[in-house]
Amino acid sequence: MLITRRLEFDAGHRIPEHDSQCRHLHGHRYAIEITLSGDVIEKKGATENGMVMDFAMVGEIARKHLVDAWDHAFLVYSGDTAVVNFLNSLPGHKTVVLKATPTAENLALEAFRILSTAYLDIYGNHLRLERIRLYETPNCWADAVRADVK
Repeated sequence: MLITRRLEFDAGHRIPEHDSQCRHLHGHRYAIEITLSGDVIEKKGATENGMVMDFAMVGEIARKHLVDAWDHAFLVYSGDTAVVNFLNSLPGHKTVVLKATPTAENLALEAFRILSTAYLDIYGNHLRLERIRLYETPNCWADAVRADVK
């Protein structure tokens, strides 16, 4: 069985080598979908009975391990030194420095890496992360699936 929880957050980024407007500092209203697989829990009287995982818990874990860190932050590639230095000069600025350019594809892969260990087999129902879908805009997204992540 597959279940999916969607969350939204705001963040800034730039794609320094891109030959378009995206090379400039800008932001997005991102959405992230977390898809988990697992067996439906059959434990009479348990709060999670009939579920793979409570959707509220899926959201709590995603917020704790990823969304709260990325929300209203500037996501910047470590090699984009001029921007990293600029952001570091701003007192108290929320900056997330990444090892790769913050494209939708790389952000989806990074989110998968971060969250794959957060959703452990909590209930003994073979729970595991299967896919992260990261929307950069309502019409553009990237999927990181288990087979893609190394």
